Amino acid sequence: MHTAPLRGRPMQTSAEAEHQAPGRVESALFYLKSRVFIVRRWWRELGQPVLKHPKGNRWRDAPVIGEARSDLWTQISPAEFPLTAGKVQNLRAACRRLDGLEIHPGGVFSFWRQIGRATPGKGFAIGRELRSGCMVPNLGGGLCQLSGLLHEAALKAGLTVLERHPHSRALPGRVIEPQRDATVFWNYVDLRFLASFGWRLEARLTATELIVSIRANESLEKTNDSPSPLSSGVPVRATADGDCLTCGVTSCFRHPTATRNHPSSAGHAAWLLDGVWPEFAEWCHRHAKEGDRWFTPLDGARWNRPNYAWRPNVGADIRHETWHTLVRSWRQRRLPTQGAIRQKFLLKAQRDLAEAFARQLSPEARHVVVSQTLLPHLWRAGHLGGRTFDVLANRWPLEELQARLDAAAQRHPGSETLVDFRADEDVVDAEREALQAAARVITPHRAIASHFGARALLLEWNTPSTNGRIEDRSTKPRWFFPASALARKGIHELVAVLDGGNEELWVLGKAREGRGDPLHGKSFRSSSATDWRHCTAVVLPAWVEHEPRVALRALAHGVPVIASRACGLPGHPLLLEIEAGNSDALRAAMDRVLSREVF
Repeated sequence: MHTAPLRGRPMQTSAEAEHQAPGRVESALFYLKSRVFIVRRWWRELGQPVLKHPKGNRWRDAPVIGEARSDLWTQISPAEFPLTAGKVQNLRAACRRLDGLEIHPGGVFSFWRQIGRATPGKGFAIGRELRSGCMVPNLGGGLCQLSGLLHEAALKAGLTVLERHPHSRALPGRVIEPQRDATVFWNYVDLRFLASFGWRLEARLTATELIVSIRANESLEKTNDSPSPLSSGVPVRATADGDCLTCGVTSCFRHPTATRNHPSSAGHAAWLLDGVWPEFAEWCHRHAKEGDRWFTPLDGARWNRPNYAWRPNVGADIRHETWHTLVRSWRQRRLPTQGAIRQKFLLKAQRDLAEAFARQLSPEARHVVVSQTLLPHLWRAGHLGGRTFDVLANRWPLEELQARLDAAAQRHPGSETLVDFRADEDVVDAEREALQAAARVITPHRAIASHFGARALLLEWNTPSTNGRIEDRSTKPRWFFPASALARKGIHELVAVLDGGNEELWVLGKAREGRGDPLHGKSFRSSSATDWRHCTAVVLPAWVEHEPRVALRALAHGVPVIASRACGLPGHPLLLEIEAGNSDALRAAMDRVLSREVF
C-alpha cells in the first residue's frame, strides 16, 4: 500500500537506493508532509467530489474483457507470516467494497472514493508497506497489490486511466513492468479511470490468488492496452529491501526488537460453529490443535444446552456469542413451528451470528472449519477469501433443497409447507459458490456426501447403544412415522398406501399440513419418541430428511426401517431404501417387512 514518494520529492538514484534505516525524524517529516497533501486533495475536490458507485447485477453475466491475478501468500515463513496475513486481511476488506461495483458510461472510478480510509473499524489490519526502501508494518499495508491488478485489468479492458502512480522501487517477489505498476496512499495518491461504456468490477480472493476482473457487453478495440502515462518520471526500479521482520537491521525503530510487535507465527485454524451434531463434535475434537480458536454460540455444558455442546481441545482459545444466542433462542420459541416467517428469522439469525464471529476472526486464521448454516453469509461478506476452509454439512445445499421441495410440490400441489419459503437468490448463489470453493464437505449423511463426490469426507453416524429388539406383539401391523406429518417427510405417500382398518399409523411429530392435511379424517395415534420400540417398522419415505436419529436408533435395536435414500442412512440388513415419492416401492417394502423377508 501507499508506496509512492511524496510529490515534489526527487526520485532516488541507484546509489541512494541502497538501504538506509529510517529514523524517527524522517518518519515524522513524512507524516507532516503527507497530511499537507491529504488536505490539499480534499480541498480541491470539496466542491466536485468523485461519485461513489453502487453495486449491482446489470452486467453480472457480461463477458470478461480484462483480468489480472497474482499470488497472495508469497511470504509465509513464521517470521514473515504475520504481516503477510495482515496484507491478505487488508485485501479481503478492500475487495468486500469493490466486488460487484457497476460503473455507468462516463463514470470515474476512484480507488479511495470506493474503499475509504483504512481503519480497524472497517476490518483493516497491520500489513506490509513500502516506505524508504523498507517493507514496514502499517495499517492497511498491502493494498498496492490490489491497485496494481486494478490498473493492469483496466489496461486490458481498454479503460482510460486518468491517474496512477508507480512504486519508487520494485516489490520483493513481484514481477511487474514499471509502466503497469500502480500504488496508492490515502487520499492524494489515487488510482482513477473511466470508460465510455458501462462496466462491472469484480475483485475476489481465492485460497491462493487475488483476481480482478472487468466485465462489459461492449466489444471494443483495446486502444489503451499500452502503458498509461506516468504521473511523474519513470523511477529507478531497484528492488526494495526485505521484510521488516527479517531484514536484520535491528537499529530501526520499527523493527520488532524495538516495538516488540509481530511475533513469529505459523497461523492457526478457526472453528466457526453453530448447532452441534455428535459426529461433528467428535471429528472437530479429534482434528483441532492447541492454539486454534473456537467460536461457538454459547457454552453448551454450562448452560445445559446439548445442541451447543461442542468439545474444544485443551489449550484452545474459545469465544462465545452467548447474549446473541440467548436472544435468538427466546425469539425462536415465539415463532410458528413451520412456515416462511420462521425460516426467514433463522436465516437472519445465522447471518448475524456469522458476522459476530467474523468480527473476531484473526488475520492469521488461514484455515477455517465452518458450519454450513453460517457458510453463505461468511462467503457473501468476503470473510473466507484468502483462506482454505472445510464445511460441516448438516443439510442439502439450498439450491438442491429447494429443487427437492419443488419436485415434491409438483406431486402434491395442495401442500402449503412445500412452497411457503425459498431463500433469496443471492444467498443461494453465495452458498453454491462457497461449496464449490471448499476444500472438503464433511458429513455423515450418505446422500449429501454422494452429492459432493470426491470432495466429501464421509463420517460414520453416531451409533446409539442397544438393548436388543423389543418385539411387536400387536395383531395389527404398526407403522411408526418418526416426524411431523408434513409433505416433505413423505406423509402423503405413506397415508396413500395404508390398508384402512388393518394397519395402525403412529405419528411422532405434532406439526400438520393445514389445508390439504392427509391425516384429516384418518385414524392415527400421536406417539412419543420411544414408541418405535413397539411397532412393526419405522417408515420415513421423506423427500427431505437431514438427521434421521430415530431411524438410526431403530436399526441399532433390530427394528426394520423403510426410508427413502434422501434420508442418508448407512447400509444395514434391516434397512429397505426406496426413492422419495415412489408409493408402489413403499408398499412393496412394507409387504416385505410383514412377510419377514428382512429378518
